[in-house]
Amino acid sequence: MSTLARRVARLSELPADRAVRVTVDDTPILLVRDGDTVHAYSPDCPHAGGPLEEGALCHGRIICPWHKGTFDVATGNVLEPPALLPLDRYPVTLAGDEVLVSAEKIARPEPATHTPSDAATAQAKHYVVIGAGAAGAAACVTLRECGFDGRITLIGDEAHAPYDRTSLSKFVPSFEMTPADVPPLLPPDWWQTHGIERIVAKVARLDVPARTIHFEAGAGGGEPGIEPLTYDTGLLATGSTPKVPDLPGCELGGVHVLRQLDDAAALIEALGEDASQTRVAILGSSFIGLEVASALRQHGVPVTVISPDQVPFAKQFGERAGQMFRALHESNGVQFHLGAKVASIEGEEGNVHTVMLASGEAIAADVVLLGTGVAPATGFVDGLPLQKDGGVVVNAGMQAACGLYAAGDIAVFSLHENQEPVRIEHWRVAQQHARIAAQNMCGARNRYVDVPYFWTYHYGKNFEYLGHAGEWDEIVVDGDLAHPPFIALYVRDGNVDALLACEREALTARFSDAMRGGLSRAEALDIIGEAKAGHDKPAGQTGTGG
Repeated sequence: MSTLARRVARLSELPADRAVRVTVDDTPILLVRDGDTVHAYSPDCPHAGGPLEEGALCHGRIICPWHKGTFDVATGNVLEPPALLPLDRYPVTLAGDEVLVSAEKIARPEPATHTPSDAATAQAKHYVVIGAGAAGAAACVTLRECGFDGRITLIGDEAHAPYDRTSLSKFVPSFEMTPADVPPLLPPDWWQTHGIERIVAKVARLDVPARTIHFEAGAGGGEPGIEPLTYDTGLLATGSTPKVPDLPGCELGGVHVLRQLDDAAALIEALGEDASQTRVAILGSSFIGLEVASALRQHGVPVTVISPDQVPFAKQFGERAGQMFRALHESNGVQFHLGAKVASIEGEEGNVHTVMLASGEAIAADVVLLGTGVAPATGFVDGLPLQKDGGVVVNAGMQAACGLYAAGDIAVFSLHENQEPVRIEHWRVAQQHARIAAQNMCGARNRYVDVPYFWTYHYGKNFEYLGHAGEWDEIVVDGDLAHPPFIALYVRDGNVDALLACEREALTARFSDAMRGGLSRAEALDIIGEAKAGHDKPAGQTGTGG
C-alpha cells in the first residue's frame, strides 16, 4: 500500500460538530476537526463497528452513535466504554487549507505489561479482578493503560475469555449468531500479550480483611482445589446470578436460565432442529425475557410470556411506553398472560410440558425460560457488610473497603449527590465502574460522573435509555412512541433525569454528553429543536448490543 499523503479535504470545509469519513488509498479514515488542527482515525467503533461520523463530536469527545463508546478527539483513546481499545491513528499534514492524510498507521506506544518470571512476580504488586465479564475485561485493559506493570490475575468461572454477553438474548436466540460466534471483548492474544493471568474456577470465599481468595474444590468436589490466593488490591466484579423461583418443577429438563454463554448454547439445543415447532414459555417480562421473545419470534418460535406485571417495563419507562412494547410484541405474535401467577411447572418423563397458572389455566410449553430477575453474586464475600439484596456499598471512587473495589451489578453507588445510592444492572455501567475503579487502583482519585446507558433490541429496533429515573413529574415525547423515530424525556423538578429513544442515535449521542453536567427540560428541548433544524437523521443500522 502506498504511504504517500493524499489531499482529502479542505480545513475550511470540515465541520466542527461532526466527523467526516474519507478514503485514502482504499483505506477508510475518519477526519476530526479540533480548532485549526485535524486528526485522522479509524472510522468505525472498535466495539461493534458503529460508524463514528454518524455520532456526535462535542467537548473534545467523539461519541459512537450505536452504543455511545467515547474517544478523545486529540488522541483517539477510550474515554468511555463499551469500546475497550483506542482508535487507530493516521498522520495528518496541513498545507494551507489543504488536509493531507497518509494511510500508514501511526504506531502506538505499547501499554505496560508484566513479565512473569519468578523474581519479577515475587517483587511485583498483585492485583486481582474477580469476575471475568464486561467489568473484569474493562478493568484489566484500564490497569495496563494506566501504567500498572505488576501482576494481574483475572478470575472467572467460565472457560471462555470475556465476551459480549449482550448478544446472548438478542442475536443467539434469533439464530443470527451461533453461540460460537459471540464476539470476545478483546482479541484472543490480548491476555497473554499483556501478561494477564487467568484462573478459571469458582470462588468459595473472599476473606476481605486478609485479602485472600479461597477456591472451591475441583470437579465433583473431591479433587484438590486451587491454593488460596493473596493480593494487594482487588476488584470485585462478579455481576449477577439468575433468580430461580421457588416453584415445583424448576428442576425439570427444558427449564432454562440465560446468563452465560453455555446457557445460550443449552437453550438453542433445547429448541431443536425445527424450532418453529417448539413451544416456549417465558416466565417474567424482564428485558432478558422480552428480548429473547423478540429473537425467538423472528425465527417463528411460538412464545408465551407469563408475568405478574400488568404492563411490561412500566417501572422503568412508564405505562405508556410499556403498552407500546406490549403492542409491539403482540403484533409479532407473542401471547401474554399478564397479572398472572405461576403455580407450578409440570412435566412428563423428566421434561417440562405445561406451566400451570394459579388461576388453573394450563400453558403448553416444551421449553421454559426463567426471566425472573437476578441477584448480586456476592454470597462468597466474607468480612464486608452487604446490603439486604447482596449489594456492595462503594464510595464515589468505587472503593468498598481497604484494598477492595467493586463494580457493576453488585455496586451500590451514588449517581447523584444528596440522593439515595442506587444499584444499576446495565452492562455498560459495569464497564464505566470498572474503568474508574482501575484508574483509582493506580493512584487516581476519579469519581463516577458518567451517564448510565443501556439499549434493548426488539424486532429490528434498538431502544436506547440514557440516565436513570426512579420517578418523574412528566414524560415529554417528541414523535410517536408507536411509530419511531421518537425521543421521550423523563423530567423531574424541571430537569431531565433520563430519556428513552428509538432511531435517534445521533441525537442520543449528543445527549450522552449534554447530560453529564445535568440538563434542564428547556435545554433538552433546545437540543431536540437544533437537531430538527439540522435535519438530524437516524444512524440506521444499530449493530450488536445489550
